[in-house]
Amino acid sequence: MRILHTSDWHLGRSFHRVSLLTAQRTFLDHLVETVRGRQVDAVLVAGDIYDRAVPPLAAVELFDDVLHRLADLGVPTVMISGNHDSARRLGVGSGLMRQAGIHLRTDPAACATPVLLDDEHGPVALYGLPYLEPAMVREELGARRADHAEVLGAAMDRVRADLADRPTGTRSVVLAHAFVTGGAVSDSERDITVGGVASVPAAVFDGVDYAALGHLHGAQTLSPRVRYSGSPLAYSFSEAGHRKSSWLVDLDAAGEVHAERVDCPVPRPLARLRGTLEQLLDDPALAAGEEAWVEATLTDSSRPHEPMARLAKRFPHIVSLVFDPDEGPARSLASYAQRLRGRSDQEIAEDFVEHVRAGRGADAGERAELRSAIDDVRVDDTVREVAR
Repeated sequence: MRILHTSDWHLGRSFHRVSLLTAQRTFLDHLVETVRGRQVDAVLVAGDIYDRAVPPLAAVELFDDVLHRLADLGVPTVMISGNHDSARRLGVGSGLMRQAGIHLRTDPAACATPVLLDDEHGPVALYGLPYLEPAMVREELGARRADHAEVLGAAMDRVRADLADRPTGTRSVVLAHAFVTGGAVSDSERDITVGGVASVPAAVFDGVDYAALGHLHGAQTLSPRVRYSGSPLAYSFSEAGHRKSSWLVDLDAAGEVHAERVDCPVPRPLARLRGTLEQLLDDPALAAGEEAWVEATLTDSSRPHEPMARLAKRFPHIVSLVFDPDEGPARSLASYAQRLRGRSDQEIAEDFVEHVRAGRGADAGERAELRSAIDDVRVDDTVREVAR
């Protein structure tokens, strides 16, 4: 069986206030052409279909259009909700869509109910595990603790129990939206550290033939059977070095995985430039940036006059300007946002406590209180999103 594994479309997202709807439409055209041209048997979308719980109308129209086109091809599509999606909204109409071969998996309680497909070698069971918010699904899944490893482990126990009752030789695929240990992060992923440690071990997917993951935006192979497809477009400058692609996965009669990357269209390359204003304006080696979306970091010791306007004359697609002097007292203030990049809310809060107490950091009890307060806020935010 040939499967196209993709994820993290984030329909409706912009890039530094630049609309990406045209680029997302181009990707979806590419997706449909790949399905048609490469004889794909099933399409998997591992969450974060939309960029927010209440997407703009133009994003909904894109989604509606691609669903109709996939249904017209007669190729089954399995989708799960991610942490950016509203599971309840995304799941509306799923019963009717199922009749057209579009299978939306948004209910954690149904994680062990597979979509069953057949090829010449027999059945393939595709299990969709939507994003599992630990505090909200712990009781429903019977997990011992409200953390990511426990709730995903409990869901996978149900999957393995269902698979054990299937005919011998049934091959299995799981879609999941999670942060798996060993994956490389980027700046454009929403933090999912509610419930303590965000990551889960790859071993949680033991017992299935292929795990199609979503959430991290870089395509990654954690093992031959556990892969992230990554996002089809770059959503932050931290993804400047990414090769955006989907996985074309062939599952043979024995359940062995043979995977190939299918490159996605690149609407415009990304360029991260660093130097003084005059260096960026004059250096001929930076000519490629003239056609790219540009993030310019200026290292001048004092802020130049009208730097954005001057840079835009050479780099018409510049969208981000950062000041980071190579030396001088302004450096610590200019690089504050950079020093926070990649740090969790917990780490930032603990740093603040240490700063205001002149170097005395939080003790174990205080760290637990901070973690509990941060989790409560995030759970409240999630509940409000679901209720909207």
